[in-house]
Amino acid sequence: MAARSSTMTAGRVYDIVVFGASGFTGQFVVEEVARAAAATAAGEGQLCSGRLRWAVAGRSREKLRAVLERAAERLGKAAPGEEVGVLLCDVGDAGSLAAMARQTRVVLNCVGPYRFFGEPVVEACVENGASCIDISGEPQFLEGMYLKYNERAAEKGVYVIGSCGFDSIPADMGVLYTRDKLKGTLTAVESFLSVKSGPEGLGVHDGTWKSAVYGLADEANLKKLRKQIGYAPVPVVGAKLKKRGFMFYSPEFKEYCITFMGSDGSVVKRTQRYLYTELQQTPVQYGAYVTVGGLGSVIKLMFLGMLFLLLVKFNFGRKLLTKYPEFFSAGRFTKKGPTQKQMDGTSFTMTFFGEGYSEGQDLQNGKPNVKICTEVKGPEPGYIATPIAMVQAALSLLEDTASLPKRGGVYSPGAAFSKTKLIDRLNKRGVEFSVISKPEV
Repeated sequence: MAARSSTMTAGRVYDIVVFGASGFTGQFVVEEVARAAAATAAGEGQLCSGRLRWAVAGRSREKLRAVLERAAERLGKAAPGEEVGVLLCDVGDAGSLAAMARQTRVVLNCVGPYRFFGEPVVEACVENGASCIDISGEPQFLEGMYLKYNERAAEKGVYVIGSCGFDSIPADMGVLYTRDKLKGTLTAVESFLSVKSGPEGLGVHDGTWKSAVYGLADEANLKKLRKQIGYAPVPVVGAKLKKRGFMFYSPEFKEYCITFMGSDGSVVKRTQRYLYTELQQTPVQYGAYVTVGGLGSVIKLMFLGMLFLLLVKFNFGRKLLTKYPEFFSAGRFTKKGPTQKQMDGTSFTMTFFGEGYSEGQDLQNGKPNVKICTEVKGPEPGYIATPIAMVQAALSLLEDTASLPKRGGVYSPGAAFSKTKLIDRLNKRGVEFSVISKPEV
C-alpha cells in the first residue's frame, strides 16, 4: 500500500471516505458518492487522478458491504466496484479514526447527533491532515468546533466545514447568490422555507429529532460558548431588518409562518461575519422563517411545540421525547425514517426576499431602494438534497482548491465556498438557484 500511495496526492489513498456509511443518512450519501464517481470516470470532474477514489467506513464490514451493494443496485450496476475501499473504524476508537483520516483527503462525517459523536472525528481529521465535512444542524457543536480547532486546522492547512447538508447550504449559499444577483449592495434578506409532501406525507428519521431535543435543552450553553469565542460585533449596514413575531401571516404565501428553529440563522451570521472581517464585504442582515399552512396547522403545531418545550427542560421529558418520537411529532419523525415513496413525493422551496441600495446610494441614510426575489428549489431535503449538497461540497473542496480561503480552519459553507463553483455544481444535480423577480428600483 505504501508504495502505491506515494504516487498519489500527498500520499493519500482516497479522495473521500464516508464515515458512518451504514447509518440511515450515510447510505444515501454513499449512493451520491457512487454517482459522483461514475460522473468523474465519464470525464465530468477535474480530479487530478482522473477518477474519484473513495471508501466507506464504519463498525461492521457486513453492513458496509450491504450499503455498497444497495448503492450499486440503485445505480443499475450488477455489483459495487472493487475499487471502493472498506475501512473498519469506530467513533469510540481514536486509533481507528486516525488511521482513517491518514488515508484520505476528505472525510464525510455522517455520524450524529454530532454533539455526542462529532468531535473525535474532527480531532482525528485535523491532527492527521484530512479535511472534514459534516451535515450538522447543531450550532453548539459547529461553534464549539470553531473555538477548539480553528487555529489548529489553519496550522495544518485543512478545512473543517460544518452544516453542509440541507442545514444550511440552501440558506447560506442562497444569501450569497441573492447578493451576487442584486445590482447594487444587498443589506437584508428574509428566507421562507416551504416543504411540500405527496399523498404519503412527510417522514424524517429520528436522528434529526434527537439533535433537536438535545440542542434545545442546551441552549443556555450556546450563549456561554459565544461569550468564550468573543465574536466581534457585525455592524448593521442600511435600514435595520425588522424582527417579526414568532408567528405571523404572510400575504405573499397566503399561509401562516413561524421563525425557523434550525441552524440557518446562526450559520448565515457566521458567514457574514467572516466575509466582513476577512474580506471587507458588506454584511447582510438575515431572518429565517418557515411556512406552516392554515389556522388548523397552526393550532396543532402550537400544541405540539408547547409540549415539546415543556418536556425538553427535564431529563425524564427528554427520555420520553427520544423514546417516542412518532407520538410527540404527530407521526413525522420515526425510528424507521421515511419510505422511498414519501421521499419521492417530497420537495422544498426556499424563497429569498432581499433589499438593498442601488450603486451610488448612501447606505447609512435613506431607505433601501432596490429589491430582489430569488429561490432555491430541490428534492426531499433530508435524504436526497442533503447527500447532494454534502457530496458537491466535497467535490468543491477537492477541485476548486484555488478558490477556497487561503488558510485552513473551521468554516461555515458560505465562508468556505463563496468563490467556488458550488452553486453551479448544485444546479446540475437538481438543487436549483434562480432569480424569481429581477431587482426593481
